[in-house]
Amino acid sequence: MKIAISAESTIDLPQELLDKYNISTIPFGITFKDALTSDHFGIAEEIFEFVNETKVLPKTSAIPPEGYREYFEELKGKYDAVIHICISSLMSSSYNNARLVAETMENVWAIDSANLSTGIALVAIKASQMVKTKATPEEIVAEIESYKEKVRVSFVLDKLNYMYKGGRCSAVTLLGANILKIKPQIVVTSGRMGVGKKYRGNLNKVIENYANDVVAESANADKSIVFITHSSPMPECEKIIEERLKAAGFETIYNTFAGGTVSSHCGPNCIGILFADK
Repeated sequence: MKIAISAESTIDLPQELLDKYNISTIPFGITFKDALTSDHFGIAEEIFEFVNETKVLPKTSAIPPEGYREYFEELKGKYDAVIHICISSLMSSSYNNARLVAETMENVWAIDSANLSTGIALVAIKASQMVKTKATPEEIVAEIESYKEKVRVSFVLDKLNYMYKGGRCSAVTLLGANILKIKPQIVVTSGRMGVGKKYRGNLNKVIENYANDVVAESANADKSIVFITHSSPMPECEKIIEERLKAAGFETIYNTFAGGTVSSHCGPNCIGILFADK
């Protein structure tokens, strides 16, 4: 049986890795510059420039049910079954839209990843690896429903400006963070984003402390794969994290950019570490 593993563009994987793991994607929509465009790699810098000039956030839009139906039907023309892994249902309506369509089609499953960005990628890669073992769709779905609870996602924000513009934090919180130079760690737990540790000071030092904290809490990590995902080029911070992860025994370290949808909410100079527990 040929099984398609699929996700939205919020999976934040470059084409090279999508090809490597045979993962199909459907893009979210992003509206800015008075036009609707598809989420794609390279659009984040355009978004940041637009926000700097206009002080207005782009609007991101989930795929509507009719978009999923057309997409799933296209995949069903090439595969016997489709397992589609969505961004957290608590962050977007995409899962509900995909689920409504999947329930009307044979051998199509929509899964709530309870995650975002390359946290979704970890779930999709697990599913892709199971496809190679000749597992059935039902076995894959059951396994990744359990596996997604093991995914650990966190990232550090340089500024809270985008969170404030998007209604995810108050003006008081924004002001306090800017005055005190606080750079919060955002942690995804049970599909929701929440504040973890609060760091202060120079960004490079903050990232060093963040990486040390994540590694210290990774005793149960599956160290075969880890993602460093960032919204902007951050070579010094990327190097700090990569060196710390290598020293901790992580093996395959993927360094990736966040796509337009995720970047629209976190802003520039956001960087995270994403892996799964055993």
